[in-house]
Amino acid sequence: MDDHSPETLRFVEHELTALLRRGRSLSFEVAREVHPNLDQNAYGLLLWLRRSDATRLTDLAARLGISKGTLSRQINGLEALGLVRREPEPEDRRAWRLTLTEEGQRRFDAARATRLALFRRIVESWSRRDVEDFGRLLRRFNDALD
Repeated sequence: MDDHSPETLRFVEHELTALLRRGRSLSFEVAREVHPNLDQNAYGLLLWLRRSDATRLTDLAARLGISKGTLSRQINGLEALGLVRREPEPEDRRAWRLTLTEEGQRRFDAARATRLALFRRIVESWSRRDVEDFGRLLRRFNDALD
């Protein structure tokens, strides 16, 4: 039984669209904090690399749903900026393992601290439960997209 009214779904679509638009703008600003020449889409790559410490290019491409060629081009740009290092995979010398450089970690962590401070200001009047519920529902929504 579908108990979600068209009005409710339009409301969710509107708010999600506004969030994505603002998120793109914020990603542009945060990317510039990491490095003035960093593409805004690369912040997400840095986030995944920071979270995983080291990952294979093929695994990251699959996780992000992009081609290995596209990811490789983006990684080349991050390498040129000194933010990412590509090393041979110890178990398979044909594969590459990606890690953030020390400079990449430093710059990413500084920009992320600024972003988290903004999030903290936005939700400071929310209850802890509301913030937890918001995160849980966002994860549920994102997981459904995979």
